[in-house]
Amino acid sequence: MKYNFRKQIWLLLLASATLVSCNDFIDRLPENSVEASTVDYTNLTDMYKPVSGVYAVANLKLSFWGELGLMVVRGDDANKGSNPNDQIEFQYCKEFKYDKIQSYWALNSSWEGLYNIVSTANAALNSLDKYGENAKTDADKNKLAKYSAEIRFLRGYAFYRITQLWGAAPLLIDNQQLNLTKSSKEDVHKFIQSEMDFCVSNLPDERPNQNVNPGAVTKYSALMLKAKLALLDGDYNLVLSTTDQIINSNKFNLYSDFYQLFKIPGKLSNESLFELQFTDFGTASGQSVTSDAWFAFQGPRSGTGFIQGWGFMTPSQSIRDFLTARNDSVRAKTTFMYTNAYTPSGDWINPGQPGEPDCYNGKAYTPSSQMTPGRTDYGMNNNIRVFRYADVLLMNAEAKVRLGQNGDSPLNLVRQRAKLSSLTNATVDQILDERRAEFAMEWGDRFYDLLRTGKLPAGAEYYPIPQNQIDLNPNLK
Repeated sequence: MKYNFRKQIWLLLLASATLVSCNDFIDRLPENSVEASTVDYTNLTDMYKPVSGVYAVANLKLSFWGELGLMVVRGDDANKGSNPNDQIEFQYCKEFKYDKIQSYWALNSSWEGLYNIVSTANAALNSLDKYGENAKTDADKNKLAKYSAEIRFLRGYAFYRITQLWGAAPLLIDNQQLNLTKSSKEDVHKFIQSEMDFCVSNLPDERPNQNVNPGAVTKYSALMLKAKLALLDGDYNLVLSTTDQIINSNKFNLYSDFYQLFKIPGKLSNESLFELQFTDFGTASGQSVTSDAWFAFQGPRSGTGFIQGWGFMTPSQSIRDFLTARNDSVRAKTTFMYTNAYTPSGDWINPGQPGEPDCYNGKAYTPSSQMTPGRTDYGMNNNIRVFRYADVLLMNAEAKVRLGQNGDSPLNLVRQRAKLSSLTNATVDQILDERRAEFAMEWGDRFYDLLRTGKLPAGAEYYPIPQNQIDLNPNLK
């Protein structure tokens, strides 16, 4: 790892210079921003600053704990967790009682945060256009296209999250647009797919960990987002073609140790297509880049020392029984962190108070032995995994089977990593079961698999648009 170079990139993120214009979608200007009048657009050495600004905002907003809860809790793999009365709105989400959450502050904050990414990206693209007026050489023009693609990926991913949560929503692509009406989910998806085509053409043909800015998105991040959208839309030909491109690149492979994949050794592994990046710079105190309590939100209430948190989003009895019945011990060891027991890494988790969970999400756990000495925040210095190669393989397997082909090869690569025997002539249901086991507690993947396969009650699909946003813009009613 080129640590000093990466530290320079992180400092650039912290001191990013990006412009955001005010409208109803933005809660506030991002920290470390400057007004456009102070920017010298003839200085092309600063052309990456708007890009780093979007990354900084995206890392924070995409790691908002409230949004994670809204995405995860509706699946049959997760319970609300924590104290029974704490953030009771998550329980209403679990029970699809959406009429009780339209004024829930976390629902509104999730909306604001995602549109904050969108509006920051829009402003950054405007800044790049101004730099572009001074880009004369082919090298500078190629950089401009690459930087624009990075921003457009992050904006597209924010829109993807928006449609996951709300379905139809405003397609804000210019910060001067006010009082927008909702675009259909299908139209927003079409827009994202078009944007990802631009990204595929202009982003590096590399893994994110090969990038000159390690962890920045690449061509394969964009192909992955195309595949995820196509999977939700039931376009299995597109799922197959995009995942085939990723697989046939021969650039990715599964990290050998599933348990360590989610811990410090697994940061930016060859399995990663997109991660939210955080760092403490390897120092005992001082400057750091941290998530919006994403780790603490899921940490054990009954923990000790550095291994403790708020106790939300806990594995359900259903997912525990499911993995047990499959003899899926590798994934169980990783996904379940039980109380009144030591973790495989040697941290003791105390039993909780009556009514508190007895099991927490092990995928959000960073062992104390892997933390930088002197740092005490749960999950400090770890990244958040978003897109994994395992998902590429299982999407590819499912698309093949749905299109009348054999999906055993990609499926069995994932099963072998989990120390499970290979399957022959696998069915769609077997692949869906594999997805349930592999992605338990990750980004609500289980809920969205249930949604796209028609296994949810009517009206469970999307959250209501926050009442605060309807009050600001009655067109959203």
